[in-house]
Amino acid sequence: MVSDAAPSLDPLPVAAASRLWPRLKRWLVPAFGVLVLGLLISHAHKVDWAGAWQALTQYSPLLLLAVLVIATASHALYGCYDLIGRHHTQHRLSRWRTWAIAVTSYAFNLNLGSLVGGMALRARLYARAGLDDARIAQVVGISLATNWLGYGLLAGSLFAAGVIKAPAQAHMASGTLRVLGALMVLLAIAYVVACVFTRGRTWHLRGKRLHLPPPKIAILQLAMSAANWALMGAAMYVLLYQRVPYSTVLGVLLAASVVGVVIPIPGGLGVLEAVYLVLLGGSVRQGALMGAVLAYRALYYLLPLAGGLVLYLLLERYAATHPAPDAAAAPA
Repeated sequence: MVSDAAPSLDPLPVAAASRLWPRLKRWLVPAFGVLVLGLLISHAHKVDWAGAWQALTQYSPLLLLAVLVIATASHALYGCYDLIGRHHTQHRLSRWRTWAIAVTSYAFNLNLGSLVGGMALRARLYARAGLDDARIAQVVGISLATNWLGYGLLAGSLFAAGVIKAPAQAHMASGTLRVLGALMVLLAIAYVVACVFTRGRTWHLRGKRLHLPPPKIAILQLAMSAANWALMGAAMYVLLYQRVPYSTVLGVLLAASVVGVVIPIPGGLGVLEAVYLVLLGGSVRQGALMGAVLAYRALYYLLPLAGGLVLYLLLERYAATHPAPDAAAAPA
């Protein structure tokens, strides 16, 4: 008897590997993070902690206040990413509540990781506000795209210009970072071009309608994100007393940020410090450099987390007293 069924193209070893990989991935990623954290801790004794403490105590209150203002402006600007998503999805949740949810999730995201802050917490707060899963996914997706497209434009420009040199330990060809930077810039430009030529076009994915924003919104995404990353670099630039060119400080921060995403350690603990020591260790005294990084972590990560916790409690209380099941409604 001849069967009409197509022969199986999935051999047994491949099928077994496809079933095994999700389980391995669940353990390998955290294990890799623990390994990297262990390596960083093992080198902690080489850091000039006394010099770092001395550098911290020498900061004037006025300078620290200036950095805190820059950090606050950066967090506030990040909150506007979700306002772009609000405009794009046309959900009826108020602007202040949308902004507050984004700012809260960003503070948790920085310190506890993207799965907790960027995804789970934001999804919970939006769901409590009445948004459906589809719109939540679109708002979160637009926020992530805004953040990393602006990163690609800014970091790509710096890498392509040769501002950041790969360390000798990386064994990387001299032009590799320049090529990578050029590709990042082209990707950001391609996004805007795609928004121009696919305007009004809709794709269907698993029963959901997806469409790119208008070109002016795409340009706004790039501008807002690039400005936010520039503010982050400005905070470190001030903490280093402008001893290193701003473009170099910003480039190192951008490199440290992407390394922190690759290495799954909450808050990039130790990663930020290690990247700065490797890339700027020859330009700034180690104690002063570590003092600047620790001050940056306190002012950009920890203090906003305290504010984010207060905002989270207020949002939860508001959701309990002001249920809005129709917040997801949008005009036809």
